[in-house]
Amino acid sequence: MFDRLEIRVLPQGPRFAPQLRFWINGEDVVAAAVLAGGRGPYASDLLPGDPDRPGPLAGTAGPRRVELGEPECTGGCCGFLSLVVQRLGGVVQWSDWEVPADGTRPLEYHFDAVAYDAELASATTESALTRRDVAE
Repeated sequence: MFDRLEIRVLPQGPRFAPQLRFWINGEDVVAAAVLAGGRGPYASDLLPGDPDRPGPLAGTAGPRRVELGEPECTGGCCGFLSLVVQRLGGVVQWSDWEVPADGTRPLEYHFDAVAYDAELASATTESALTRRDVAE
């Protein structure tokens, strides 16, 4: 059975540009790992402005480390939330988590590659719309 991923684009706030949150099986994995006051990644860092161009979260054959958040004191102080993302046939795997000090280490997750790609495409479209709204 595959894990279920939902990517949410949070609106721009007074201190931060639009951010991403990652809900896996109904749990916000960023909030659990970076603790109160922490933040997720900026949408513009992980989701390309062009839906046809893959971003850092795209599951590819080669593994790559991706940062998903940092605590309020910054990642340079207490460490970043990061993981390794890679595609293994019809599965996209998130594994090898690194967490900030005192954060909770998420599990290893396995997503159906077709559903994963669809969720990334949807979040990329939503992010592009959010960026357009902020620019206007």
